[in-house]
Amino acid sequence: MTASGIIVRPIQPGDHDDVSRLTIEAYRADGQLETAPEYATVLADVAGRAAAADVLVASAGGAVLGAVAFVLPGGVFAQISRPGEAEFRTLAVDPAAQRRGVAQALVRACIDRAAALGCRALVICARRDNDAALALYGRFGFQRDPDLDWSPVPGVELLGLRLMLPVLAK
Repeated sequence: MTASGIIVRPIQPGDHDDVSRLTIEAYRADGQLETAPEYATVLADVAGRAAAADVLVASAGGAVLGAVAFVLPGGVFAQISRPGEAEFRTLAVDPAAQRRGVAQALVRACIDRAAALGCRALVICARRDNDAALALYGRFGFQRDPDLDWSPVPGVELLGLRLMLPVLAK
């Protein structure tokens, strides 16, 4: 639990509707569905994401405030991770809960999970115009890696970022 009372835990089936709703609302509020409205269907499929990735939720006082998918290379949802790396995707915080440390708690959980699994790096993509996400990842030490940049659809440019992790002796 963080100082703000936020708990990050694995998703439960009862969380799926809340995660679907808040993810779509967060992406819509950021304007991320304007150029690719069909992406809302992908975001709504929380059960599919949870079946193929480790979905973590952030909650406080019993309310689900945010979620993220943690992915290893080769998985269905892996986009940019390479062997020895992990990635996270679809980080979303309910617009009503933003600026309360929810995103930070989710990113920290992904970093900790990647390190515990012995990954040498954690990677993520963010839209070029998503200044808040880029600033958040920068505060954790993520660095731009243009080799990871890509575009899923015309008009959507994703910037790749990498955080090198300490390799722990076993």
